[in-house]
Amino acid sequence: MVEAEPLPAKKEADIIAKIARETMRQHDVPALSLAIAKRGQCVYRHAFGVVDKGTGEQATPDTLFRIASLTKPITSVAIFSLIEQGRLSLGDRIFGEHGRLGFDYAPVYPDRVTRITLHHLLTHTAGGWGNGRDDPTYLYPEMDHRELIRFVLLTRVLSNEPGTHYEYSNFGYSILGRVIEKMTGQPYSDYVQQSVLHRCGIHDMALGGNTLTERAPHEAIYYDANGSADKAYEIDLRRRDSHGGWIATPSDLVRFTMHVDGEGITPSILTRDSIKAMTTPSAANSGYACGWAVNGVPNWWHDGRLPGSAAIMVRTASGLCWAAFANTQRDRLDLDQMMWRVVRSVPAWHA
Repeated sequence: MVEAEPLPAKKEADIIAKIARETMRQHDVPALSLAIAKRGQCVYRHAFGVVDKGTGEQATPDTLFRIASLTKPITSVAIFSLIEQGRLSLGDRIFGEHGRLGFDYAPVYPDRVTRITLHHLLTHTAGGWGNGRDDPTYLYPEMDHRELIRFVLLTRVLSNEPGTHYEYSNFGYSILGRVIEKMTGQPYSDYVQQSVLHRCGIHDMALGGNTLTERAPHEAIYYDANGSADKAYEIDLRRRDSHGGWIATPSDLVRFTMHVDGEGITPSILTRDSIKAMTTPSAANSGYACGWAVNGVPNWWHDGRLPGSAAIMVRTASGLCWAAFANTQRDRLDLDQMMWRVVRSVPAWHA
C-alpha cells in the first residue's frame, strides 16, 4: 500500500494563499489557479480571484485556461508515441524526397530545409524561424497551416545549418503538428486526445477558440497588460494548435506530467527509453531537450505566455509535479518563482 503524501497543514495552506494573493495584487492578476502532486498523489489544488471582471465570476480549480507553450511537451509526447509505434524515428528527414512530409508544400526546397530532421524540430535546432520580432506564426493570419508553411519554407532562409544552433521556434512545432497529421491521418487534436490525453485520464482538454464568443464553458476570460480583453482575442489560437493552442486546468497538466515523469509510480504512457530520449538535451543547448526545458538535477519543465495568459508546468527529481495558470500576462509576473515559494512552504514535500 502506497503511503499517503502529506497535505498542507492549515498554517501552510494560509502561507500558500498569502503567496498567491500577493502575486495577484502585485501584478494585477484577476485569476490564478494552482495544482500540486507529490509522488503520484494530488496534495493541493486551489483557485483564487475572478475569471470575469465584469460579472465577478469566481475562479475554481476546474476553470480552463489557455496554456500557450505548455502545448509543446504535449506535442512532443505525441511524437514519441508514434516513435514507439515504429511510425517515426528521431533521425527522420521532414521535407524532400525522403522526408515525412515529402513535397507536400513545394516541388523543391532550399538545401538546408531538406536536412531538417524530426529531432531538430523537437529541440528547436532546425536552423532558424525563431520567436523574435519576425516569428512566422504571427504572419498573415488569413493563411491556413498549409499556406503559411509553404510561404515560410520558400521565403524565410535558414540562417544556420540544422542541428548546429538553438533557436526557440513556435513554427517548428507547427510543422510537428502536421507530421502527426500525416502519419496518423487524423486531425492533430484528435490524435493527441485519443493517444495522449485520454491515456492520462484527461477528458476535458481541447483546443481553445479564437474569440470571446467562442469561450468554452468554465473557461477564463483573458486580460492583456492594460487590463483589456481586446488584444488577447486577436490571436489565431487554432492555427497555433500544436505549439500553443490547448486549454486546460492545472490539474490536467499535473496529471499529464505524472504520466511521463519517469518515476514509475503513476503508470507511464511512454517507455523509460522514450522518456530518457525526450528529456536528453541537444548538443546545441544543454538546457532544452525535446519539448522540455531540463537541468542536471534532473528537473524538467515548460512555461507559456500569450497576451492574456501565463502558465508554468514543472516535474522535479524529488517527486513533485505542479502547474499554475493566470488569465493575464505581465513582464514581471514570474509564476515559476512563485511556485517554488509555494512548494517550499510545506517542508514535508521536500522541494
